[in-house]
Amino acid sequence: MTDAAHDQLDADCDCIISGGGPAGIVAGLLLARGGVKVVVLEKHIDFFRDFRGDTIHPSTLRLLDELGLYNEFARITHRRVTNISLAGDDGRDYILGDLSRLNTPHPFMTIAPQWDFLNLLAKAGEDEPGFDLRMGAEMTSLIWDGDRVVGVQVQAPDGETELRAPLVVAADGRWSKARDEAQLSMRELRSTIDVWWFRIDTQAQLAESIAPRAKGGNVFVAIPRDGHVQMARLIPKGEDTRFREQGIESLRRAVAETFPVLAGDVAALRLEDVKLLDVRRNEAKRWFVDGVLCIGDAAHAMSPLGGVGVNLAVQDGVATARLLAEALRTGSVSTSDLRRVQRRRLLTTKAVELLQGGIHAMVEPVVHNGGVIRPPAPVLWLLKTFPALTVIPARILGIGITPEHAPDFARRQPETV
Repeated sequence: MTDAAHDQLDADCDCIISGGGPAGIVAGLLLARGGVKVVVLEKHIDFFRDFRGDTIHPSTLRLLDELGLYNEFARITHRRVTNISLAGDDGRDYILGDLSRLNTPHPFMTIAPQWDFLNLLAKAGEDEPGFDLRMGAEMTSLIWDGDRVVGVQVQAPDGETELRAPLVVAADGRWSKARDEAQLSMRELRSTIDVWWFRIDTQAQLAESIAPRAKGGNVFVAIPRDGHVQMARLIPKGEDTRFREQGIESLRRAVAETFPVLAGDVAALRLEDVKLLDVRRNEAKRWFVDGVLCIGDAAHAMSPLGGVGVNLAVQDGVATARLLAEALRTGSVSTSDLRRVQRRRLLTTKAVELLQGGIHAMVEPVVHNGGVIRPPAPVLWLLKTFPALTVIPARILGIGITPEHAPDFARRQPETV
């Protein structure tokens, strides 16, 4: 179908976004501020789901500044983290990335509930006439016209319906229906671990960190929150059943040995409260077909190590809005336009994959065989001898190789608090 024919589509809106996570909401808000009529479909009735990515990186904090929303975000209960580090059995923290060295308005990452972050963006969207967020509405299939996607089938609370638009943005996560139906093949990256997610209610004070910590062959990540700690236990991939068969006392003991400060709080922990995350690391070889563009986890799923997924998803959303707003306003989005988004985001995605792959290479042997988590000796020597080099991984994880800024049409002056 030619671009001229695109203009003749009987469209309900300019763009349909499947998925109301960070990538989808950011893309929707920015496009709406650019004069694009957007429908965002979110299958859940609200954003409240535990054990989602809660790390907000420096580039996202700067984006909130540019959108005029940082002051509102600052009201959300959050914690700051300035270092990306690994903690070994020897009790030492090895700083891999020092965010405080970044030349950015907010040289730190925050740990804040993702549902609060998404609610903030969704509320900002309510002020834009072109922003239509539909909760409890799920894309069930794509609508094709020949070899081009022209819309989606939607299961909504009031029944099934169809929506048509020149572009469907697939922001529906690592198990993306739109990506699978568009038959976009994935390149799988190595991951030999899964994650147990659970929480421990506590008033204990833990270090502000997202560093994996190993003790006695057990590897955990503890993310401190107000009144509780969000815990991730790293286990060998496919071993969920075996670890559950060991019983709750085994888990309680492992937590207490690794974090003695939590020993008095583990008694309330139950196995039924432990959720399994099947860790996947992959990337779509091609992010688009005619009429569909994948972004966020739909294009490149990351593991939870380093908390990079939200940041990449947000940047994908910004790039999508900046590069496609004009074409969407005219209803003439071509595959060349979609290719520009993938090319723009590919370098940063590859760099983060490489860095996260290095973290996995350090952590996975300890998960399987025990021992100490340590960076390779040459890397550790460089970072200890030349501390300024810690800004490099901080830049890759915290901002990106090709950082994204809000386009002029999406910028607003901040509210006074």
